[in-house]
Amino acid sequence: MSHSSDRRDADHPSDPTTAPGLRVGLVGYGGAGRGIHARLVKAAGFDVTAVVTRSPERREQVLADWPGARIFDDLDELLDARDAYDLVVLASPTQLHEEQAAVVLAEGVPLLLDKPVALTAAGAQRLVDLARTPAVPFTVFQNRRWDPEQLTLRAVLDSGEIGQVHRLERRWERFRPESLGRWKENDPEGGGLLLDLGTHLVDSAVQLFGPVESVYAELRALSTPTEDDVFLSLQHAGTGGVVSHLWGGSVVGAPGPRTRVLGSNGAYVVTTFENDASPFEVMDAGAPAGSEGWIARGSERTFVPRASGGHEDFYPAVARWLHEGAPVPVDPQDTVHTARVLDAARASAVTGARVPV
Repeated sequence: MSHSSDRRDADHPSDPTTAPGLRVGLVGYGGAGRGIHARLVKAAGFDVTAVVTRSPERREQVLADWPGARIFDDLDELLDARDAYDLVVLASPTQLHEEQAAVVLAEGVPLLLDKPVALTAAGAQRLVDLARTPAVPFTVFQNRRWDPEQLTLRAVLDSGEIGQVHRLERRWERFRPESLGRWKENDPEGGGLLLDLGTHLVDSAVQLFGPVESVYAELRALSTPTEDDVFLSLQHAGTGGVVSHLWGGSVVGAPGPRTRVLGSNGAYVVTTFENDASPFEVMDAGAPAGSEGWIARGSERTFVPRASGGHEDFYPAVARWLHEGAPVPVDPQDTVHTARVLDAARASAVTGARVPV
């Protein structure tokens, strides 16, 4: 795993109870805002003190979830009430991320931006540059770095138990032949699985095996206007020839296995992910509580104890970063590299060629 020193705390989560308090100003109170960010803020013992939403139904939800929170119609109103929060969290639709983030950064307000930070690498780099001069606290919600599976795989790699790795395979597949009708399925600009799941898949591979030097991609739209069938082949630089094969799909009758990492002395295998149905889940029969996947050598397999840590560690890490000068949870420059990989993937899908990053 290639890490700079300013990311070490992200890989070794600390006790959330040691983190200072945090007041969050949340832009968007839908699936991401309420369902993910507000839930994790509450789990950390922090407060959502301000929310931007115009929906009457979501305003009622805010008042029920966070009595006393101030509610605003738009981002400008939120930024005018600077004393109401310590951090702005942008959980708005993807196509709004770049321009909204640019406004927040221009005001010098600490920012946590949901992924992807922008639609292109140029947009992502623009935001990183805006945050640099003058220095504005800026991080990105790449929460999948805190998946128990990712943390456990990191521990397996560090142990050397499977030897020299030559391939990572990871699938984020579901059997959803009928669209849910969300903007992510229908927006040709900001939707699609490449930007949605692909951002997480590429980031997790880079965190494990370092930067990507070239990409081959296949992108198809099977049941939605945007791509819902994605395959990426990533060649990592300077890691002894590690290749990552990454899949994202909505029309997959047999999802999984979720993760398979092949090494010179065995493999690490995870059959399913977040309770998504898969025929491979039968392999987990008899797995003890507290395990996270298997070390496999042919038909021989040994369960792997789950590493400590999880998504609940993210917001405490943010609080320590803002209030105590701890390392940034996610370096925004990382997201520029991920965006370059996705840009190259789009080009590859058009030409059918492997494209350098």
